[in-house]
Amino acid sequence: MDDDELNWGMDMSAKEHKSTTEWLDVTVDFVASCKQLKLGELVHDKGFGLFEAMSAIEMMDPKMDAGMIGNQVSRRVLSFEQAIKEGTIKINNLTTPELVGIIDNCFCCLVTWLEGHSLAQTVFTCLYMHNADLIEDATMKAFTLGIIKICDIVRDKVNKASVFEEEDFHSMTYGFKMANNVTDLRVTGMLKDVEEDFQRRVKSTRNRQGEDRGPIIEFEHQLCVAVFSRIRFTRLLLTALITFTRKEMNATAEVQKLMVQAMDLLPSIEGSMEFGIQTQTDSTKGDQPILMGFEPLVNQRLLPPTFPRYAKIISRKDTMEYLRSLVGRIGALCEVTNLTSFHSILEFFISLSEQSPCVLSRSLLQVTFLADNKKVFGVHLLQDMLRESLRAFICPPVLSQKCCLYNNAQAREYVETFITHAVRPFCSLIQIHGHNRARQRDKLAHILEDFSALQDEAEKMDASLHAMLSKQEPQRQHLACVSTWVLYHNLRIMIHYILSGFELELYNVHEYHYIFWYLSELLYGWLISTLSRADAAQLAEERFTEEAQKSRSSKKVKKKKRARPLGREITMNQAHQSYCAGMYKAMVGFDLDGKVVKPKFKFDSEEVRFEHRFAAFSGVITPPPVHYKQFKEMTNLGKFNPPLQAGDLYTSAGKHFQQTKLILESLSSSEAEVNNLLKIVKTNFVVMKLLVGGHKKDSKIPPEFDFSSHKYFPIIKLV
Repeated sequence: MDDDELNWGMDMSAKEHKSTTEWLDVTVDFVASCKQLKLGELVHDKGFGLFEAMSAIEMMDPKMDAGMIGNQVSRRVLSFEQAIKEGTIKINNLTTPELVGIIDNCFCCLVTWLEGHSLAQTVFTCLYMHNADLIEDATMKAFTLGIIKICDIVRDKVNKASVFEEEDFHSMTYGFKMANNVTDLRVTGMLKDVEEDFQRRVKSTRNRQGEDRGPIIEFEHQLCVAVFSRIRFTRLLLTALITFTRKEMNATAEVQKLMVQAMDLLPSIEGSMEFGIQTQTDSTKGDQPILMGFEPLVNQRLLPPTFPRYAKIISRKDTMEYLRSLVGRIGALCEVTNLTSFHSILEFFISLSEQSPCVLSRSLLQVTFLADNKKVFGVHLLQDMLRESLRAFICPPVLSQKCCLYNNAQAREYVETFITHAVRPFCSLIQIHGHNRARQRDKLAHILEDFSALQDEAEKMDASLHAMLSKQEPQRQHLACVSTWVLYHNLRIMIHYILSGFELELYNVHEYHYIFWYLSELLYGWLISTLSRADAAQLAEERFTEEAQKSRSSKKVKKKKRARPLGREITMNQAHQSYCAGMYKAMVGFDLDGKVVKPKFKFDSEEVRFEHRFAAFSGVITPPPVHYKQFKEMTNLGKFNPPLQAGDLYTSAGKHFQQTKLILESLSSSEAEVNNLLKIVKTNFVVMKLLVGGHKKDSKIPPEFDFSSHKYFPIIKLV
């Protein structure tokens, strides 16, 4: 049987099947059956349960079917090829205003995609992106290929870093060709050729300006500068992203130079946005604003059959602000390769994360540290960093060359095994700070389990090393050195977990008292104790070294004033602890005065909320978690005789704020964080003085808490 006979047979069988199919309307029977169900009852089949019911869509309904949105506009939605045939789009001889307008709109679409929308609704609403081979204009073709390559590299970097969530980034390409037939080097070469061509035009129009300063020549010169700046910026951004894939040691230094050049171009781009063609819309027909070469609905039927997600393209002004911050962050994140200690690298990741950077910045930092540049940050080098971090933090004798354990094979094996096991949780900690701020909180709760297991291993190793050291050098001790280091990081994770709740606005005001109590009485207390223990261990090890030098040398050794590397951190945490203690007592005072609005608990209680807030710490052994009953026993005001009044608590809170002020004034006043905290505690101290004096005593209006100066520690305001 040949192909024609086979096709004819298939057509006949289809027609026969179609003719025997009869459709029956079951609406009336369905409604009648539903009336027999009681309120709350459901009927479902094995193949159609609750999941299928929630995922089902109603076909042809504009509210449910994403593909139907295209039928609601009055204009025809044309593809790239159709637009070329009908002459609604130019593929050659584009004017400079058209180039400027299209390029600016493409930048807006690119930024909107980086903000979490899909490629189909952003970058590929530009018809030129669908098939660059059909474009004859050299400038438009080079720019189109450049944007596609940028999208492809960004997608690769973000996927490789794997620190994005569904709300951060859409990596689907919807079947579009990402210019795989053209190499990155070829695209940068095309952009360079166009850039040089416009640079010649800029020089030509400048010379003509010198001869004839007419407005036409001046405007032509400005247009040439506008296109030149945009093409050069595209090339620099693409080259920087390509450079990140290289594994040379000087790659990040080259990226920094490229970003400095790109930053210099942004004022020129922003100042010439008005020269490009602008979007147009027919408000009488309800159409969306469109620009030549753009069709917002061209890919609507490619979207999954779900609720249509509206993608609002970012304005050109906001796009410039976004690009300016992006270029600055890319240049700044390269500094991580210049850091040598693990603690400084971790602080770098934390500080960048606090700025809530975009998914691209976070991903580039991750791949720079963990993925691409293995020659810069390999596993063995990371082990060395952790070893040096441990030595710098607490100076354990086993890592000192002047200790008998340093050359002991068994002791060295203990240390190397522990460091090897520590790499994975510490790498995970670095990776967590690459996620968005909301997701970080969830992941910090899970990593506490890994650090608890690591701390248990460290305690066992410390016990073994102490037993070995006490036999050979009884005058030295190895008590809880490594476990103290792990405990330090464990406590920092716990504190970050709680404080992030203020940033994410998770806590109600009536919960503040036990949040600040947990911080001041437990976590900051343990952290200060841990840092003090490490500081004392450093001092003891230094004294032992000095005494050993004295015994070997007959010359007098001058005592050097010891610098305390942990001194500032201890002082800062003491200030935080004192502030939290003041906030706790202020909140209890407000409660006694009836100025805290409490919900009428029906389905939960304060105990349920307390246990929920600190549930992440239930698996942590050190410090032991405090349960609600313990909290109530420790904070019971009835044990005081006479019972404390609100004024007493305000007075005590004021003393804590005053103490915080004195602690902060001992630090450098040039730091922004110190100045912000000083402003906060001074204001809160004044507020407590007013309350002690009876200010607004009869008012039941609750106070306000202003987090504008600091995202964790608020200013108390009396309304």
